[in-house]
Amino acid sequence: MDAILGAANDNKRPDVSRLYDGWTKRWVQSKHQSDYGKFRLDSGKFYQDKERDKGLQTTEDAKFYALSARFKPFSNENETLVVQFSVKHEQGIDCGGGYVKLFPATLNQEDMHSESQYYIMFGPDICGFGNNRLQVILYHRGKYHENNKTLKCRINKDTHLYTLILRPNATYEVKIDNEKVTGGELEADWDFLPPKKIKDPYARKPRKWDERLQIEDPEDKKPEDWQDSEFIPDPDAKKPDDWNEAMDGVWEGPLIPNVKYKGEWKPRIIDNPNYQGEWIHPEIDNPKYRPDPTICHYHNISVLGLDLWQVKSGSIFDNFLLTNDEEFAEEVGNMTWGLRKDVEQQWRELYEEMEKQKEAEEAKKKREKQRAKQEDIWGLDEEDEEENEEDAEEEAEERPKQEGSGERASVDQKEAHFEQKDEL
Repeated sequence: MDAILGAANDNKRPDVSRLYDGWTKRWVQSKHQSDYGKFRLDSGKFYQDKERDKGLQTTEDAKFYALSARFKPFSNENETLVVQFSVKHEQGIDCGGGYVKLFPATLNQEDMHSESQYYIMFGPDICGFGNNRLQVILYHRGKYHENNKTLKCRINKDTHLYTLILRPNATYEVKIDNEKVTGGELEADWDFLPPKKIKDPYARKPRKWDERLQIEDPEDKKPEDWQDSEFIPDPDAKKPDDWNEAMDGVWEGPLIPNVKYKGEWKPRIIDNPNYQGEWIHPEIDNPKYRPDPTICHYHNISVLGLDLWQVKSGSIFDNFLLTNDEEFAEEVGNMTWGLRKDVEQQWRELYEEMEKQKEAEEAKKKREKQRAKQEDIWGLDEEDEEENEEDAEEEAEERPKQEGSGERASVDQKEAHFEQKDEL
């Protein structure tokens, strides 16, 4: 496993080929609860080099995980901090974390848990279809702050490289697979501080301020002959002679459609000559705002941890790197993730194709087996049907004979009856 944990203020470049065979000694399992999921060192199903591509793999479904490694404490004050690692969700993760956390030196590793104070949380966080978020949570003045942007992570089964860069000029950059996906100013993209400007609490929109872009023409008048009644009383209708208003009320004739009806009249619309534009609330300097040049300056960074929950296990974490050198981080990414990605992808695609073929063959065999079973059943039914058809044919042949003999017997009886009558 290429577990490179270099201090951010250490100018020495670690040997990328170094493998930590004694990872169980370097990484500490938390004992905060007894049922944490277990990690193992594994390269998974798809890799370029089976030994070199081994990483820390989650092995138990529906488990919390709490594993951490300690290194010499350092600070990123006046220094660039690069947090980089790779993760492969070859199990097809449906809900779970794939991020890392940076902790202060005060962390008790054997008691690390989800409520333990951390400085940085960075990496994929997936739960449900479409909810694939790339978390960048930073600690400042006793609170955790999420990035205001919606960042998406990669959710396929390949290994992906995640890189977070915090610079001393209070800017940042996030990269996936050594390509920038976002960046900017820390103060702009996190709500670390109160806003620089606020609306003037004493400002009020003038009562006569006219924001109407268009108005009805006050000089436009409805024509005298404009008919806006859709129905009118029938002029030819007559009140019945026997109509009694005392009994029947006031007589009202029936209504008929107005042939001169033009619809509801409305004055034409014109540009408002008094339009002043939208009133903008004036802003003033926020008296509560104070610039903070120490945003995301952390001291005694000393532990990198995997504090996760996963429904479906199988994620492989590898290539952990902390450094102050952006170019070096990119170089390490190319020498680790970069060397394996194409071979791993090709192998995965080949494996999946073979699995599809295997499933198709098994499905075919299952269908053939079911078909053979059904044919056996159908074959018995056909024999029964043939016997029934033969019986039906025999019955059909015998029926005319029986009917004929019956008719003949009836005729003989009639003839005997007449002969007996003649004798009488």
